[in-house]
Amino acid sequence: MVSLDNASAKPNAWFKMDRDVLTLGGRWTIQESARLDPELRKFSPEGSGVITIDGSGIERLDSAGAWLVLRTKRALEAAGRKVSSFTLPDLYQPLMENLEKGKGPVAPEKRRRTIILRLEKIGRATVHAGQQGYRILGYLGRVTVETVEIIVAPKSNLRFAAMIHQVEETGISALPIVGLLAFLIGIVLAYQGADQLKRFGAEVFTINLLGVGMLREIGGLITAIIVAGRSGSAFTAQIGTMRVNEEIDAMQTIGLNTVDVLVLPRIIGLVIALPILTFFADIMGLIGGAVMCFFQLGLTIPVFMRQLNDAITVSTLVVGLIKAPVFALVISLVGCYEGFQVERNAASVGLLTTRAVVESVFLVIVLDAAFSVMFSVLGI
Repeated sequence: MVSLDNASAKPNAWFKMDRDVLTLGGRWTIQESARLDPELRKFSPEGSGVITIDGSGIERLDSAGAWLVLRTKRALEAAGRKVSSFTLPDLYQPLMENLEKGKGPVAPEKRRRTIILRLEKIGRATVHAGQQGYRILGYLGRVTVETVEIIVAPKSNLRFAAMIHQVEETGISALPIVGLLAFLIGIVLAYQGADQLKRFGAEVFTINLLGVGMLREIGGLITAIIVAGRSGSAFTAQIGTMRVNEEIDAMQTIGLNTVDVLVLPRIIGLVIALPILTFFADIMGLIGGAVMCFFQLGLTIPVFMRQLNDAITVSTLVVGLIKAPVFALVISLVGCYEGFQVERNAASVGLLTTRAVVESVFLVIVLDAAFSVMFSVLGI
């Protein structure tokens, strides 16, 4: 503790303990903090009970000095001394209050408020997801009604040129990327399967794993995810850009049905293209697996084909292909729906394009799981 018996030796910053009153004075600044810090750490007043901190004698206070004062106050409270009053010049009260808010422990009430806010955020997200599903289901109903009206109408309004264009854009143009990824996935699946089955001397059953896995599940699922990221996002971006440019408003003004013109060609085109892409992905995946089996296990192509013929049947291929039109319907429906929700600014196009991809991939995986359970129950 700094001695104050000799007034002429009074330091720039000082403190003293007189009974139950801790008095602070002088210039509590960063220049004095190096000297005050060790002295305050050694400071441990005797006794217990209530203590008063009188800082009215402080002439100048900065952040470093305020932190030392606040640390001393908390050290006294931790030692069991209750601080009954804590006075500072009015000029430095805001600095101390801000420091206490920034460094103080989180109050239980604040923690409870944080938990409530997080629960509220989860609840809002859940409600929004339910409302989004309800709106997409309603949009599916509208598209279904429009489709039935076109089928039963004496003069069909279905635009075959636009539909063929969508088949080309979503199907033929996607063949290279789908084929490459399926080929690589076939290699990976065969390699990992062979690596595990070697331990049991059953390397030949790698072909069974590859055939059933690619044809029933992986080929269709990977293809749908690629198409969701490639074509589903394109649907949202194209329709959203038309909304930003007010082209959709112009179409409605001249009496064109936007579902007939923009939505149905995309849905029908993707429903036609995705099964073809899935079949192509299955073949490329099997080719990739055959290449890996040849180099990794030494299994020749005739051996591979004979074992594959024993492992799969036509129903194995059909189970994978039958899911493709459903995936295509979901991807195209979500992509078109989110495109019509775009607001009249460029940022909304990017936001809803991202949302369309996330929703499409999520729904594809959920539907794939539902198909797996259904096929398992039916014994297919």
